[in-house]
Amino acid sequence: MAQGQSPGVSAAHGTPWSEEAVREALNRVLSSHEFRTSKRSQEFLRYIVEQTLNGQSEFLKERTIGIEVFGRSTDYDPSEDATVRVKASEVRKRLGLYYAEQGSDDRLRIELPLGTYVPEFRLAEIAPDASKPLPTPPVPDAPAPELRKVRVYLGPRLLAVAAVFCLAAAGVVWLHNRPANTPLNQFWAPVLSGNSPVLLSAAYVPVYRLEPDTNPAPQPKDFVPLTDQFVGGGDLIAVSKLSAALAREGHPYRLKIGNAVSFEDLRTGPAILVGYSYTRWREISREMRYFIDTTRQPIGITDNGAATQWSLPKLPADRRTDEDYAIVARVFHPDTQAMLVEVAGITQYGTEAAADLITQSELMAEALRGAPAGWQKKNLEFVLHVKVISGSPSSPKVVATYFW
Repeated sequence: MAQGQSPGVSAAHGTPWSEEAVREALNRVLSSHEFRTSKRSQEFLRYIVEQTLNGQSEFLKERTIGIEVFGRSTDYDPSEDATVRVKASEVRKRLGLYYAEQGSDDRLRIELPLGTYVPEFRLAEIAPDASKPLPTPPVPDAPAPELRKVRVYLGPRLLAVAAVFCLAAAGVVWLHNRPANTPLNQFWAPVLSGNSPVLLSAAYVPVYRLEPDTNPAPQPKDFVPLTDQFVGGGDLIAVSKLSAALAREGHPYRLKIGNAVSFEDLRTGPAILVGYSYTRWREISREMRYFIDTTRQPIGITDNGAATQWSLPKLPADRRTDEDYAIVARVFHPDTQAMLVEVAGITQYGTEAAADLITQSELMAEALRGAPAGWQKKNLEFVLHVKVISGSPSSPKVVATYFW
């Protein structure tokens, strides 16, 4: 292997591809419209590329991917669950569409050959020489007079047939695009049932600034708290996804940040509180069965006040972790007399993944598999486990549910 070339990174035409070049190509693919609409496809492609770059391509087996990417249990049987094979086929199609259109000029291309989960990185085929004139297509002969007469004579009948086909096609399109009563629609129905705008609120995150910032030996008193100024990155991403979902539904919403939210705001209509376990609204959320308790170590989710295994005992100070836990709740709260939705992770990764759960139909359908009859009208809580791959949260796995 050539020096400096990562294990598993193939070379085409004698040109080695650096990890940086492959990751740049990967980011272009993942940000394309072909992949933006499917987080599962993004996670799948990111995982197999990163594993290959890290020299772990021999571990890219169907069962391993099912466990690591799709959250399947350790007794997962690929012969009974074709999720990985189906997603691989979908990713191949999305890659083909991307390189046929938006990525047609990409020099380095990522391919997923049939029969394997190990991606290949190849040099794009050289485009045809633009200096050579293209052949001129032949001009069709004009139709014979007899044919013109037949067309004129059959015109009204053909128009009638065409009109029938157009009506039929319109009916098919309407049936295909009509609002579906999916689990995701049912989750949001109690929140969006009225005309009141939804309050969408993100929490402020406390930040401390060193004053002066050139202090060579700072003391605790030199750190000045900057309150009500900063919002976490995961919270911002979650708010972006939720606001986009509300906009697609055509439902009005108000966006407020941190302490700009008053108790009276929560009484005027439904609210979505993002990351609010860290704010003064924790007194509302701690009344629920599952609650993110940041006052004890290790930080984790409690069950009616008792510690659980859903904790992060090795959480570093910079909060960069390879896993996270989060809570999604939808309740009619007796104090506010309005619908309340909680979207909160222990860290930013969990908050972002929790927003994915309540904005993506496939994730919500999986989360509600096995839900009790009539869950649509019940309060509910989900506890989520999230794996973090290369700094991005994967699709969340529901580890506990509660309906009442």
